[in-house]
Amino acid sequence: MTHLVYVLIGLTAGVLAGMFGIGGGILIVPALILLLKYSPQLATGTSLAIFLFPVGLFGAWEYYKEGNVRIVPAALLALGVLLGSPFGARLALLVSPLMLQRSFAVFLVLVAARLWFAKV
Repeated sequence: MTHLVYVLIGLTAGVLAGMFGIGGGILIVPALILLLKYSPQLATGTSLAIFLFPVGLFGAWEYYKEGNVRIVPAALLALGVLLGSPFGARLALLVSPLMLQRSFAVFLVLVAARLWFAKV
């Protein structure tokens, strides 16, 4: 069941990456912290691992050396991003720029509020 959660987080990140150009820091890191109870460092390291080439290679390596990367979850998240991003891009092209901008703003407020009140 946990594997499915990783793929769903990755899929959601892929859709949002396609819609808003976001993913790791805005969705994956908070989702790993809130849904799967990762520490912020473990969530960041695992998120960076999905962007290894070329973006996160050196950052992910530093987290990995300290034991803060989970390889299998990173691979499953990457699969979800790969599958979800084209869908998100198509969805973003169907809505008005104003609707897209407002949707992104609402998403950011909801994530920020959830993180504000969560106990880590």
